[in-house]
Amino acid sequence: GRRGLAARSSIIRGGSVSKHKTFTFASMRTIELLAPARDLHSAVAAVDCGADAVYMGGSGFSARQAAANTTDDIRRAAEYAHRYGARLYATLNTVVFESELEQAEHLARELIAADVDALIIQDMAYREMSLPVELHASTQMCNMEPGEAAFLERCGFSRVVLERALSIDEIRRIRAATSVELECFIHGAICVGHSGRCFLSRSMSERSGNRGQCSQPCRLSYDLCDESGREIIRGRHLLSVRDMDLSGRIGEMLDAGIASFKIEGRLKDEVYLRNTVAYYRRAIDDALARRSDCRRSSAGVSTYDFTPDPAKSFTRGASEYMFSGKRADVASFSTPKAVGERLGRVAKVHKDGFTIDRSVDIATGDGLCFLSDDVFAGAGVNGVDGRRITTNRREGIAVGAEVYRNYDRRFAMSVERSRVRRIIDARCRIDILEDSVAMTYTDTEGVTASARRSMRLDAANDPAKAENVMREQAARSGATMFRITGTEICGEMRFVPISVAGELRREALERLTEARTALMPERRILPDDPTARYPRTRITKYENVVNSLAERFYRRHGVDEIERGLDIEPSTEGCCVMRSSYCLRREIGECLRKGSQLGGRLYLVHGRHRYRLGFDCDRCEMTLTDCSDKRRQ
Repeated sequence: GRRGLAARSSIIRGGSVSKHKTFTFASMRTIELLAPARDLHSAVAAVDCGADAVYMGGSGFSARQAAANTTDDIRRAAEYAHRYGARLYATLNTVVFESELEQAEHLARELIAADVDALIIQDMAYREMSLPVELHASTQMCNMEPGEAAFLERCGFSRVVLERALSIDEIRRIRAATSVELECFIHGAICVGHSGRCFLSRSMSERSGNRGQCSQPCRLSYDLCDESGREIIRGRHLLSVRDMDLSGRIGEMLDAGIASFKIEGRLKDEVYLRNTVAYYRRAIDDALARRSDCRRSSAGVSTYDFTPDPAKSFTRGASEYMFSGKRADVASFSTPKAVGERLGRVAKVHKDGFTIDRSVDIATGDGLCFLSDDVFAGAGVNGVDGRRITTNRREGIAVGAEVYRNYDRRFAMSVERSRVRRIIDARCRIDILEDSVAMTYTDTEGVTASARRSMRLDAANDPAKAENVMREQAARSGATMFRITGTEICGEMRFVPISVAGELRREALERLTEARTALMPERRILPDDPTARYPRTRITKYENVVNSLAERFYRRHGVDEIERGLDIEPSTEGCCVMRSSYCLRREIGECLRKGSQLGGRLYLVHGRHRYRLGFDCDRCEMTLTDCSDKRRQ
């Protein structure tokens, strides 16, 4: 809802100045579609396609270092979003080293001055900086437990971003224990390790995921070996899980108390962004239409010339991951790359391509993938003659291979070329007097702006014609964000020159845009309750406290012992570098609870890097412990 639940007109020359309450949604939940943005252009595209909020990184301290932005671009993105009542969140979701505290605070205050609506943070140092801004607890805090979520709420966080591995039942338990807003990922890549507790990248290089530099080692190929060194599985992508798609679960998540539905992908291209945002806008609107207690958190209707389909954008294959509980068949051992939509199988191989087993709509320029006996290959389409496809390469194309399309050229072009608009409905009132004429536009949220001219107006010779001219002029919204749905004319019909009517319309609509931009979404800057106690009195190195401010925060909240964070240790040898709800034993049918035939210790090996697998059957979780060449176990 808008701040103060009121819609206000801005103070502008020639228009009336007013502050008035329009409507109240005190008993309704506001629901948000939250989209990623790599840059300013992406942020505008996300808003145009229907996002209620956008998250993007500043110049540093963001978990996607490759998606950094200037503060000025973030300011411009926030201004554009605010026109529609949409919000802009800045990500400061990495841990901050002691020497960086001053720089981090300076950037945070810069972003606040740029009118961001909230900061998404991982490091509790920001909580100690007395920042005048709404704070969201990043998924990098590994938000999985009701007690921890309740603690964050008491510490002044207005929103908790949940770990992607939670089931619907676990989400319900967190909801029952809290009243804080809950945000949940619904689409995109999944971190196989619990967020903020993964040090796998750090174990292989200086690049740490907790510092925005993850090298994505979970997408590499590994050998699965036993303690004698015998290879059980060789050269497979054993930690690479498929991408998330919870589009069929939105209603359940709404009923479980989720307020914000988040799309992953700050490094994805604009076709992915437009396609997925448009798709989830429709899905969420459909779910909201069946619930009288929920409403969308921003205004406007998006229009575009394509039919959204997430299978046609980057995807490693759709998965609901652990939404319905711990389960197998969530990984993609063959490839960590995008495979796209399945088309059929190879029926015959030719010297310049292949024949597919069914009639499908393939076009020159498409990108295809072939999967056969766990061998993955790709090729581009050079030509199509019925079911016979000519490709630019033949490697990996074999009879029986499954054929996927990971690039649909015509679909991508339709998305790129689509004229996307987001429009807000408004009505016009024209007041005509003997000595003046005024146009006042009021949008669906009650925001009002007007323009007026003092001038002598003669009686119209043809009142009906003069009225039609005025209505036509008032309805011409042009390239503005508004669609005029009706016009009311008050007063005796007089002759108003077309040039004057056009000037009034342009001025009033420009002022209405300014008035909407000046309306800031509601912000909840909440205090830190000093009596709140952290659920544990000891913090381990895996919780990654790496500076004095974060340490002070936890000690204020009852923590007695704080280990030095793993990201500032020189090595991860002998340490657990990943905890995951994904279990390799479960995935390959060797669950210990179900009588596995695979006994003894198991290891994952990639080159000189070696990790001992641990299996916590009580929690149904897997761990990786770093056992490098220097420390074989």
